[in-house]
Amino acid sequence: MATILRRGVLAMGFSLVILPAVARAQAENPVTAPITAFSAALLSVMKAGNRTPFPQRYQMLAPAVDSAFDLQRILRVSVGPLWNSLPPDQQQRLLKVFRDFIVVTYVSNFHSYRNRTITVSPTTRPVGMDQVVTSIIQKPNRDPLRIDYVMGQSGGGWKVQDILLDGTISRVAVQRSDFTALVSRGDASRLIANLSQKVASLSHQTISS
Repeated sequence: MATILRRGVLAMGFSLVILPAVARAQAENPVTAPITAFSAALLSVMKAGNRTPFPQRYQMLAPAVDSAFDLQRILRVSVGPLWNSLPPDQQQRLLKVFRDFIVVTYVSNFHSYRNRTITVSPTTRPVGMDQVVTSIIQKPNRDPLRIDYVMGQSGGGWKVQDILLDGTISRVAVQRSDFTALVSRGDASRLIANLSQKVASLSHQTISS
C-alpha cells in the first residue's frame, strides 16, 4: 500500500513539473502566442455579448488588437504608394480611425458566444519570410470558420500582417482595392471620412479611445 502511495505521489509530482513546462513551451512559441492571446480576448468579448455595452466590449478587445496586429504596416500596404505622400497629421488620423475600424469590426461580428470555441494550431506554415497561423472558430451545428493570420517580424516580435479568409482571400488585398480609390496624392480625407462612417455605423455611436 505504501509503495502504491509513493508511486502515486511521484506520478503526481512529475505531472506538476511536466504540465507547467508544456504550458510554458506552448506559451513561449513567439509566432502563435499573439494569436492565442488575441483569440482569448475575442472569446471574452463574445461571452460578454450584447448585454455588455459596445464601448465596454471595444475597450476589452482594443489592447489585444494593438498587441497582435501591426496596424501601421497593414494600413501602409493597404493604402499603397500614396501613403508616403500623406502629411504626418493625416497619417496619424488615418491610423487612429483604421484602428477603430478593425476593433469595431471584430466586436460587431463576434457579438455572441453560443458555446463557440477558438482553436489555434500550434504548427505554422512558412510563406516567404512570414509564417501563417491557423485558427478555427467552432460553432455548434454550423460549419467551422477558418481564419489564417499571416505573421511577420515587427519590433522584435511577431505580429499580424494580413488575414486570409478561407485560407486564400487576403484582407489586405481587398482593402487595398477599396482604399486606393479614396486616396489621392497628399490627401486621405475621403478615406478617413469613409472609415469614420463605417465605425459609427458598426458601433452605433462614437468610440472614444
